[in-house]
Amino acid sequence: MNLKQKILLIEDEKNICNFIATTLRAQNYKVSFANSAANGLSLAASGCPDLILLDLGLPDMDGISVIRNVRKWSHVPIIVISARSQEREKVEALDAGADDYITKPFGTSELMARIRTALRRFTINSSIPASDQSRYRAKGLVIDYDKHVITVDGNIVHFTQIEYKILTFLSRNAGKVITYDTLLTHVWGPYADSNNRILRVNMANIRRKVEHNSADPQYIFTEIGIGYRMIDNENL
Repeated sequence: MNLKQKILLIEDEKNICNFIATTLRAQNYKVSFANSAANGLSLAASGCPDLILLDLGLPDMDGISVIRNVRKWSHVPIIVISARSQEREKVEALDAGADDYITKPFGTSELMARIRTALRRFTINSSIPASDQSRYRAKGLVIDYDKHVITVDGNIVHFTQIEYKILTFLSRNAGKVITYDTLLTHVWGPYADSNNRILRVNMANIRRKVEHNSADPQYIFTEIGIGYRMIDNENL
């Protein structure tokens, strides 16, 4: 018999807690609650949850601070569930270390799908040996990190150094939303110009080389106003 996966819900609105808990338990998850940041951090440390659902508007501490605190010692998946819908707040949460962001109100099917995806990615990445993470494969795209070779449908494709750095960073974080600022800092350094035009130009070149149809991408998806997300690694 499989052990139930544990989800910690940090949310101060009781009605929402009850609704989400009922949904999660119906899907055979074990749920624990915290109605404040302090209680949430304590349960995160002592209860070892498999995933955290986090509201940003907590009474004692902003949820962004909770994310940063947890990220000092844990890689547990964190999905933000918040009524805050501003692009700036979504970017801040993702840059702080959140794995996903869902805006209230949301459908239960979407919530469960995002939870399954986050748990699957975390479980696989935690169990696979580092030596087995030397290659990314998705559909016809293969990136061999050791050989620095990228092929599409079996054909070697050549990239500039910057394009290769962008593509490998996205692929090593496949399935996650990577913000524009995170990419700019990783590729051009901490003093990179915040204007992401240079990033968009390079991304257009990358897509032209890997995508069969840049208007209908199958590998790299744009999260409007936030960043990019690459399709999950089929090797995992």
